[in-house]
Amino acid sequence: MAIAVWIFNHFYFTPQIRKIKTLKAELKAADLKSDESLLVTKGVETLEAEILRQDEALKRLSERTLRGEEFRTFLRHLAKESDSSQMKVVSLTPQEENLPPPEGKKEKSASQYKRVTVQMVLYSTYAKLGNYLRGIEELPFLINVDNIQIEKAEETRPLLKVSIGLSMYITGESEGVKGARGQGGQ
Repeated sequence: MAIAVWIFNHFYFTPQIRKIKTLKAELKAADLKSDESLLVTKGVETLEAEILRQDEALKRLSERTLRGEEFRTFLRHLAKESDSSQMKVVSLTPQEENLPPPEGKKEKSASQYKRVTVQMVLYSTYAKLGNYLRGIEELPFLINVDNIQIEKAEETRPLLKVSIGLSMYITGESEGVKGARGQGGQ
């Protein structure tokens, strides 16, 4: 009887135990792959949601953006706001910069957008300056206030001396700063 138990154990039971261990290891590996797939799926869903959010933000930005009239609109806004005794433009220095072409594009095709930086010196009351800056925010394109310096000077009393650095992006199709300079006050 002991020989029959040994033969049963050696030839049938022990190989079956090995198969069960192998199957358990394969089941564990499949569970890990399944968990990994769930994480990847959640990551893809999160990424898709972020892409949709970014697309909506780009769409809203595109709706706000004028094509080719950005600098003229900026100058009209400045003229409207400075048309009072509360705000006077002392100097306005625009400078156009061509943006480098996106990677993988040929050098020949110029970028669609140009960056225009504007350095301005104004004499203004504090309230009028606040109105002007709020008005910039409502223009139909993006303008960044890069720097602002407000000084109280004796020679400009009761107005403040304000130095502002702005930057905006305009489409390359427009006449840009050069066209606006040539307009002669329009």
